[in-house]
Amino acid sequence: MAHLIHPWPPLYDARSRVLILGSFPSPRSREMGFYYGHPQNLFWATIARVLGVDEPPRDVRLREEFLLRHRIALWDVLHACTIEGASDASITDVVPNRFAPILARSAICAIFTTGKTATELFNRLCAEEAGMTANYLPSTSPANRALQAKPAFLQQWAQVAAALSDYSSAKAASMRSRTASRSC
Repeated sequence: MAHLIHPWPPLYDARSRVLILGSFPSPRSREMGFYYGHPQNLFWATIARVLGVDEPPRDVRLREEFLLRHRIALWDVLHACTIEGASDASITDVVPNRFAPILARSAICAIFTTGKTATELFNRLCAEEAGMTANYLPSTSPANRALQAKPAFLQQWAQVAAALSDYSSAKAASMRSRTASRSC
């Protein structure tokens, strides 16, 4: 067990509409230097599939560009924790990240968390500070293969595309009426 501090800042910009959060970077992600770095993690294939686009190459810069182009922000719930390997079940001594600054500097209208631990941690430790609760998405980790094979897995992940689509529809309507809204 090691007490670790999150190695990267959040990935977002002023145009980001959706924030996706894991619990804490896995050893393989830390080794790669970016989120969802384990080659068997289905995050990148899943997000590309629900958006109806090609999966970005395994290159940090290209993956950053991919997310920002699609108005997706990415980070983790925890700033620091004690964790054994990549096991969310082993997480203790948690220090949550602060989300209000990111939300103030972006157009994020929906927060999604990957996995039950990330959802529980965010909603318990961060929702009040953020002023928003998180929506659960099933984990894309290799440890979750049984659920990933079921249609419900992609149906739940389709919420991300729906939130982005709702934003596009709302943006067009607000441009017509010249009223802006933070809602998706």
